[in-house]
Amino acid sequence: MNILAIDTSCDETSVAVTTGRRVLANVIYSQILIHKKWGGVVPSLAKRAHEERIDLVINETLKKLLGPVSISPSSMKSVDAIAVTYGPGLAVALEVGIKKAKELAKKYNKKILAINHMEGHIYSAFVQNSKGNPKCDFDFPYLVLLVSGGHTELVLFEDHLKYKVIGQTIDDAAGEALDKAAKMLGLGYPGGPIIERLAQEANNKDYFKFPRPMLRSQDLNFSFSGLKTAFYYFVKKMPDSDKNKQLKELVSSFQEAVFDTLVKKTEKAIKLTGTNRLIVSGGVSANFYLRKKFRQLVEGNEGTVLFPSYKYLTGDNAAMIGVAAYYHAIKDDFIKDPNTLDRVPRLILT
Repeated sequence: MNILAIDTSCDETSVAVTTGRRVLANVIYSQILIHKKWGGVVPSLAKRAHEERIDLVINETLKKLLGPVSISPSSMKSVDAIAVTYGPGLAVALEVGIKKAKELAKKYNKKILAINHMEGHIYSAFVQNSKGNPKCDFDFPYLVLLVSGGHTELVLFEDHLKYKVIGQTIDDAAGEALDKAAKMLGLGYPGGPIIERLAQEANNKDYFKFPRPMLRSQDLNFSFSGLKTAFYYFVKKMPDSDKNKQLKELVSSFQEAVFDTLVKKTEKAIKLTGTNRLIVSGGVSANFYLRKKFRQLVEGNEGTVLFPSYKYLTGDNAAMIGVAAYYHAIKDDFIKDPNTLDRVPRLILT
């Protein structure tokens, strides 16, 4: 089954064609340059960019699959079903992808699969290229850390399409905290990659010992709002000359506080669940230093860890949506009435 997958959950317009776990074609149009000067995603601009680019991205994906073609009855014969992200995400952005999926389904008589974006991030660790690599089989259960700009969650991945959320952030997500810290220091958007580079130059050390929120709590929830506030007041009291002189040490310490919290909470989850096979996915999982810390964690717990199989899979992309959709297709989870399909911006994993 060839699935045409669409993801417009935030600020990337992405389309892919997948079959099983293999990605046959994939195109991502990023809006980072549009939002960069505003220091974050502007919903109205995101919606307009999706609307302007969605047909182009679909055409480019079909060209990668079939050669010089465009959306037409003949090219759509190679597609058996359409998958689309319906949440969570930015409401006006989700709306664009859903509208296009409905339009294509009606025009070319295709069934629709509605996919949870976070479910896609879970399956990103098992996505293969067109040749079927990497060859990684499922070995349930897994403990999943979803860590991105909008989400920080611990999930038990018990079997295909079977999830249990056991911990989540009660305020800011980890990626959001990193972006806000970068913004406080005038480093630009998105802040995570900038902080990663500067922290590396400071040897990823913890110079200022910022707080690790909720590490003593009995649950598996996260909180980064207090850390962000502590960082804000710390930086505010510093003279500009000291701030500039110690910029690398500041971001390195902040990153260490965030990552140390993620690792220690995950270690607590390993002990509570008895599951030492990890999946770490989402935008923040692209950070090589974070990956190193999680490899060290599983080594100490005689476990294993999987990350998204290719770098582009760490961010928002349609390839992972198509792979997750395949397992829904096996269960015949097609939308019975496309008219009922609507965006769910605060959709949760169930």
